[in-house]
Amino acid sequence: MTQLIKALVFDVYGTLFDVHAVKAKADELYPEHGADISQVWRQKQLEYSFLRQLNGQYVPFSQVTRDALRYALLQLKLHVTEENIATLMEAYLELSHYEEVEAVLHEMSGKQLAVFSNGSHDMLDPLIEQSGLGSLFDHIISVDDIKQYKPTPAAYMHALNTLGLKREEVLFMSSNGWDITGAKSFGFRTAWINRSGLPVEELNLDPDSIYDDLNGLLEWK
Repeated sequence: MTQLIKALVFDVYGTLFDVHAVKAKADELYPEHGADISQVWRQKQLEYSFLRQLNGQYVPFSQVTRDALRYALLQLKLHVTEENIATLMEAYLELSHYEEVEAVLHEMSGKQLAVFSNGSHDMLDPLIEQSGLGSLFDHIISVDDIKQYKPTPAAYMHALNTLGLKREEVLFMSSNGWDITGAKSFGFRTAWINRSGLPVEELNLDPDSIYDDLNGLLEWK
């Protein structure tokens, strides 16, 4: 089955990059609140992308992320300033990637490698450039190109069209269970990077493989 896979497609946030790396900067601005800010921020970021998709009110992920941050600060009853919001948004462009990522990407370089994210290019491009990983990818694919958030079928179709392959020739990786179910429903092979040790979603769309981190992908060489 590994011979059928011609492309490895990676989600970005939580899969390649640690979204909670923003805790350190948040703690500098709001001492002892960094972990709470990061948690609520991420939760609302996902909720707002889903709600905007359902409501037909698309805006780029950078705006979703900024709105979610403002909500998080308000929910936690913290002082909101445009300067602090700008500082934390900048931190999102400098997230650290997980320690195994670079080595695994080098090992899998015999296949087409792509990033596929809800992130808009104004977030994705600087993040990947500063990480030093940009040269390892053949494609940086954003849903912003068609303004349809994952997990809509149209989003995964956009990725497939960019790759120029058949659905069964793509292995899609994400740390997000909802993203895995969307990709599986679309027809991609899927590998859930279950960094948090969560149960499989009860949607009858189980991933083809489950790994603790990206090292598990080496069996697909």
